[in-house]
Parts: sequence; structure tokens; C-alpha cells
Amino acid sequence: MNIPEGILCSKTHEWVLEENGEVLVGLTDWAVEQLGDVVFIELPEAASSFSKDEVFATIESVKAASEIYMPVAGEILEVNEQLINSPELINEDPYSAWLVKVKPSNYQEDAASLMEYDDYKDEVQ
Repeated sequence: MNIPEGILCSKTHEWVLEENGEVLVGLTDWAVEQLGDVVFIELPEAASSFSKDEVFATIESVKAASEIYMPVAGEILEVNEQLINSPELINEDPYSAWLVKVKPSNYQEDAASLMEYDDYKDEVQ
């Protein structure tokens, strides 16, 4: 698995990757491993806005259903439509199977509460 450089993770197991003022949001490999085989995901509509730590999606696996929390406040620019029909892509590579692309409203402040990947891995071990 290829962990993108510069990725940040939340305590609720979402990852963010900022590029050119936009942020990709996904689920960490640890979260996906805990869930098991993903069978369904419900994603928000593009152009909807969310606050930091607000539930923005739900995911179901063979083991459980879970809520997914927005790690940065902002507006949804794009939803990964591939996941609607093929949610198992998250199991194959959680870092290329991003959930949403966000235009953050206050990225620097929100990112300050996130962890670098190595620190996150230490915390979940």
C-alpha cells in the first residue's frame, strides 16, 4: 500500500491530503482493516457543506455500519462516484479510494488538530 506523502489523519480515522487548496478525504487503512469487507457507502451531495467533526457519510461492512466524520470544514466539490457502485475499492487501497474532495473553509486551523501518519499509526497500535 502506498501512503501518500503529506497525509494527515484524524482521531476518528479519516485521512486528508491537501493539494492546491483542495482537500481529498478518505478512510485510513487501520479503519478499513477494522471494518472488514466494505459492502455499501453513502456519500453526500456535491455542493453540500459540513463543519469539522460533523458526520458526512456512512459506511457498511460485513462486520458493522459506521459514521464517517468530516476532518476539515468546507464545501464538497466532488464525490468519488466509483465508490457508490464499487465500495470494495476502499478495501483494495484506502488511499487511492478517496471519498470526497473538499474546498476547505479554514484548512490551516483544522489541520492543526490532525496527526501525521506515523503519529496516527503509533496511536492506533
